[in-house]
Amino acid sequence: MHFLIPDFLFESIYTIDIERLRARGIKLLLADLDNTLVPYSSKVPTDEVRAWRDKLREAGITLFILSNSRKPGRAQRFAEALGVPYQGHAGKPKAKGFYQAMERMGARPEETAIVGDQIFTDIWGGNNAGVTTLMVKPIEFGTVFRVLRYGIETPFRTRGKGGDTL
Repeated sequence: MHFLIPDFLFESIYTIDIERLRARGIKLLLADLDNTLVPYSSKVPTDEVRAWRDKLREAGITLFILSNSRKPGRAQRFAEALGVPYQGHAGKPKAKGFYQAMERMGARPEETAIVGDQIFTDIWGGNNAGVTTLMVKPIEFGTVFRVLRYGIETPFRTRGKGGDTL
């Protein structure tokens, strides 16, 4: 079950120490879209997400949206509005989407991290692909299904290292 345990835990994307990420050799940060960067209902990037993207760029880290969104065009429209590359219908937790993103961006697994809010897609997939896994708390729960899934994921979430150890 080690493949379900994130490397590091954070409250949100904004508590990730970007300089520490850079010092670990991370050049590509794959990011889940829904409930990681913005709530499911958000159609455009917030000013806060734009500022965070800018900080990543300043540190030499490329932000790349890796989404399983089933809404046609959602990942594409959001990524284009944010000015970052993307891959929709990524098929997480399968490693193929991660490998395709890394190949496209010229990055190796040791230079890549994934940030996401779900154990069974983002973290499992990132561990399958051999990248550093960063777990954030979901922005919102929304449905009963999401609350139940979070409950099931809790034992795995609590086994990751605190973000201050990044």
